Amino acid sequence: MKRNQGSPNPIKYKKLIMVVSVLIPVVVALLFTVKIPNVAQLSFLPPIYASINGITAIILVLALIAIKNKKIKLHEGLMKTAIGLSLAFLLMYVAYHMTSDSTSYGGTGSIKYVYYFILITHILLSIGIIPMVLVTYVRAISKNFEDHKKIARITFPIWLYIAVTGVVVYVMISPYY
Repeated sequence: MKRNQGSPNPIKYKKLIMVVSVLIPVVVALLFTVKIPNVAQLSFLPPIYASINGITAIILVLALIAIKNKKIKLHEGLMKTAIGLSLAFLLMYVAYHMTSDSTSYGGTGSIKYVYYFILITHILLSIGIIPMVLVTYVRAISKNFEDHKKIARITFPIWLYIAVTGVVVYVMISPYY
């Protein structure tokens, strides 16, 4: 599909998307090895960033409803909000882990396997969603709506799963904080 004159060229974003998609997980993994000494633990953050995940899930559903009702500006604003919330979550999550010890899950039996399945799929998909969200966004701002819709149909349910499972993981581990 031809892009409109004056709209961004998605080709110029390709390298940036690749760099950001690799850099974010690598930097997060490296920061997990860093503990900031002599600072107060940020133990108040987990319920906040879990709430951000929950709000993100609601925003994503509202954005889907908005676009289905052809409310394009509302959809655009909601999606930008979802991206901003995801970034806020990431910053708080990293800050928490740089100042606090990790919490071990204390459940036993089959619920332990359920927890770890949810946690592992949440983490792996959260890494993979980065380029998907960026490509979906670039296709939208480039006014390449046909290709935007194609990838959004895949990006949306994965991103929603990540947001919802972020809340589930918090609820399951919160008794062990």
